[in-house]
Amino acid sequence: MIEIKFAERVKELRLDKEWRQKDLAQFMHVSTPTVTRWEGGVQEPDYLTLALLAQLFSVSTDYLLGLCD
Repeated sequence: MIEIKFAERVKELRLDKEWRQKDLAQFMHVSTPTVTRWEGGVQEPDYLTLALLAQLFSVSTDYLLGLCD
C-alpha cells in the first residue's frame, strides 16, 4: 500500500539524517504531530508538501510513494 511505503520511507530518510521528528517538522513548517501521523501511516501530505519532502531528501516523489526503488 502506498501510505505504508510513504510512512516507512519518510521515517527512514529522516533517521538517515539523524533528525528528530521535531527537526523535520521545523524544516517543513508543520507540527511535530503531523510528522508523527505521516510516519504512522495515519495521514498523508498534500502534493505540494510531498514535492517539498522529495526536494529536502533529494529523492523522487515516486520513491517516497513507493512506486520505485
